[in-house]
Amino acid sequence: MVLSPHLERILDLARWAPSGDNTQPWRFEVLGDEHVLVHGFDTRDKVVYDLDGRASQLALGALLETLVIAAGTEGRQARVERRPQTPETHLLFDVYFQFVPGLAPDPLARYIEKRVVQRRAMSTQSLSGAQKRALANSLPEGYTLNWYEGLAQRWRLARFMFDNAKVRLIVPEGYLVHSTVIEWNARYSEDRIPDQAVGVDPLTSRLMRWAMGSWARVEFFNRYLLGHLPPRIQLDFLPGLRCAAHFALSALSPLETVDGYIAAGRALQRFWLTATSLDLYVQPEMTPVIFTRYHRAGLRFTRQAQASGLVEGLDRRLQGLLAGQAIETLFFMGRVGAGAPPLARSLRRPLEQLLLTAG
Repeated sequence: MVLSPHLERILDLARWAPSGDNTQPWRFEVLGDEHVLVHGFDTRDKVVYDLDGRASQLALGALLETLVIAAGTEGRQARVERRPQTPETHLLFDVYFQFVPGLAPDPLARYIEKRVVQRRAMSTQSLSGAQKRALANSLPEGYTLNWYEGLAQRWRLARFMFDNAKVRLIVPEGYLVHSTVIEWNARYSEDRIPDQAVGVDPLTSRLMRWAMGSWARVEFFNRYLLGHLPPRIQLDFLPGLRCAAHFALSALSPLETVDGYIAAGRALQRFWLTATSLDLYVQPEMTPVIFTRYHRAGLRFTRQAQASGLVEGLDRRLQGLLAGQAIETLFFMGRVGAGAPPLARSLRRPLEQLLLTAG
């Protein structure tokens, strides 16, 4: 089927939705001038960070919200319907578009392509009351936003993220992901993370590239040369201190279904786009949310015995950091702040690579 010009522009804008490690777990099947079938996949079978496909479902929710916002730029409303009885590993969403004369586009549309991950240090200037209200108001009813500000709280979160990063860097299951998602000697990448956007200095980047040549190298580097220490300092501890605040997004009740995570992903994207509209950057801090979910579910995610003990301690500390907030309702953590824009970033696959033949 020939792709109509307005649908091409909508999809071309919507493909800029965020996804973990720039995996882009979606494809578009055009069924008509005003009808697209979104195929949503997950990476649970090969990515330790995609427990039960929930991370991919958050990303799919962000994509669907971005589609709805992008539709308004072409004077259209979008209606999303999930097809029932489809496996969680291959979700299907019918998206119907309807032209509405005089429809004003969503103000967030202009920030879809500008939204970016900032993995490096940001300004420590506190968020204003107006900024925090705008971010809180961006969330639909049923979600809560908690802030962790000030030097003392940033220090606690930075230490926590530093310790959590050790798990990320010493487990072979993490290596399987890290060794494939970085595009080396790159400022931009269409389907991965360019090494210049990772957030480490050039020397550490070169050492990381050498070590990631094999798991044996990584294991030797970590065991005898404390190879995990420089990236933990540069990617977690220092940025955790040098930001305006850390934040946690929660639902009113635990998310237990696909639809719950899809809806949370849609809320997350509005929050992130609102931050971009306020000249703020966001860096996700999701691995502790995922690792502690493994622990609470009694699931073994690694053969590395030391990591399992570390995660048990991280779970206790995270519950303390949340200060009464139910850990079971937590679905996203991150840090936020102003600052200079990143000099490198992930791009997206060209639209033609995301299109499926109808049928």
